[in-house]
Amino acid sequence: MVFISHLIKIKHLTTLVVGIILAAGLVAVVSATEYSVGSGPDDWWTVYPDQHPNAGSEVDHPQWILDTLEEKPVLVLDHSAGKCKACVDQESYVDAVLEDYGDDVTYENLISGGSDQKAGELFDIYDPNGGKPFIPLTIVLTLVQDSDGNVVVGWHSMEDAAGGEEMVRSHVEDAIDYHEENVENWDA
Repeated sequence: MVFISHLIKIKHLTTLVVGIILAAGLVAVVSATEYSVGSGPDDWWTVYPDQHPNAGSEVDHPQWILDTLEEKPVLVLDHSAGKCKACVDQESYVDAVLEDYGDDVTYENLISGGSDQKAGELFDIYDPNGGKPFIPLTIVLTLVQDSDGNVVVGWHSMEDAAGGEEMVRSHVEDAIDYHEENVENWDA
């Protein structure tokens, strides 16, 4: 009789542990995407954000970005060849994130002020404030759903070493999640 009682307790404990594990997994799935699509300073943008002089206007994404997004999200670091402190800091943040997610994103390391045409082009397009550009510029691009449910390019950019490694990491994690969720429905 004691043996049967012990088996019932083990069964209840096992059920409780499985329930906790499933609940934790559900919370992880629900909270996988941290940033929403919108026009605020931390959102994924599908048009120019609120702080940009062209707020609400369409973005003309370069063809190489669109081609790359067919495979995976894009992370760009546009910085100086010199040793500006913000550039060095941001490069270390990006490198740390790439250690964990380098296989899941396409990384472009661009040097501004030189002969790299991509670097200047991206500042003109993805500067979040549309004013005088500040380096470094970090850009994360992925695929999101717009307000009509269409899959479009979503992007977020940061000037300077804004937000540190955690900001870069959370946007890259989001970009991967959004891309996986939306790539099959994207009509490039």
